[in-house]
Amino acid sequence: MDDPSSRQPNYTPGDEPQRAPAASVSAFAANTASTARTAPAIPSALGLHSTIPLRAGHELPFVQPSSYLRPKIRSRTIPTPTTPMTPIDEEQLQGLKGMRNFLRVRTSYDVLPLSFRLIVLDNDLLIRKSLDILIQNGIVSAPLWDSQQSRFAGLLTATDYINLIQYYCQFPEHIDDVDKFRLSSLRDIEKAIGVLPLETVSVHPTRPLYEACSRMLKSRARRIPLVDIDHETERETVVSVITQYRILKFIAVNTEQHTMLLKQTVREIGLGTYKNLATAKMTDSVLEVINLMVVHNISAVPIVDKNNVVLNVFEAVDVIPCIKGGVYEELKSTVGDALSKRPDDFQGIYTCQEDDRLDSIFTTLRQSRVHRLVVIDDNWHLRGMISLSDILKYVLFTGVTSDEGEYFPPP
Repeated sequence: MDDPSSRQPNYTPGDEPQRAPAASVSAFAANTASTARTAPAIPSALGLHSTIPLRAGHELPFVQPSSYLRPKIRSRTIPTPTTPMTPIDEEQLQGLKGMRNFLRVRTSYDVLPLSFRLIVLDNDLLIRKSLDILIQNGIVSAPLWDSQQSRFAGLLTATDYINLIQYYCQFPEHIDDVDKFRLSSLRDIEKAIGVLPLETVSVHPTRPLYEACSRMLKSRARRIPLVDIDHETERETVVSVITQYRILKFIAVNTEQHTMLLKQTVREIGLGTYKNLATAKMTDSVLEVINLMVVHNISAVPIVDKNNVVLNVFEAVDVIPCIKGGVYEELKSTVGDALSKRPDDFQGIYTCQEDDRLDSIFTTLRQSRVHRLVVIDDNWHLRGMISLSDILKYVLFTGVTSDEGEYFPPP
């Protein structure tokens, strides 16, 4: 599938292995079967080279972006006297405004690649068969279609399978009924286990991209279907689905003149979550991690050792291979075993530090497939988590002025 980013000139790293004043966020891939060894010299995104000893469970090293001189944090608790904005503050707001203006003039249709495929599942399909279809096609979500009413019926994601597993745990006496559930039963399953269902939202392909982003954030969804109306039949038609990753990639590729102005650090803008983080160990069972996801309403759990050093991240999509073929007994296996089932082309997890600037994060979004960032310190201890929702929410709703036109309030 073509990506919109392929239309832009590729960034070419420098050839000199000398120290540069800046670096970008990078990733390490987790492989639970690997042993401690020394990594070869690996060029970073800006031409740096480093040799870092790998700990067990890592394929690539952490690459930590360099910190920058930055202004003192403005006090927001004392209204008077007003602290004048520094040049970095002004550039930050200017960059954010430029990005929002870009989102207002571009449509959701613009985000779609030149060619793509769309798999739509009938709402009457057995959940077990839908899982096979996702695995066979290498996808993790699909729009649902109500054939009786000829209309869009929602979106199937990994979260729905997690809810099904939770139902199996809460009502083991109904285990024989699990394989009989159809996709139309997903809402009933949510009610039975007491989880808050995601609002079913969609957007017309020609509406501003800013509106699609706002609707996603308001509904807590990480992707949104584009639904059009057939002029002949006057019935809904699902055109495609766009994700937060694709939107942020689209922004990073096409607004580099604005993202380069975002020089404030993660710490300064308070980006991410740093308190009450749910974590797990490699020896914990998959069922225990799934329960954490449901209780905390999250899509990923950092995997740490006894010293709180980050080893990996268990994501909602990692559940799908665990229940392939309807073998729910494998959910009692360890997280380490589950992570070993990841495909060979898994790109790893991405990390950053609190002193990293937002422009370096957008550089990584431009160059890599990032779904979240794990915030670590110099010793790889877990500090926090930054989701794509956090980044998108900051871009859309920080420093909005009255002269920016149509405005969709934050959730």
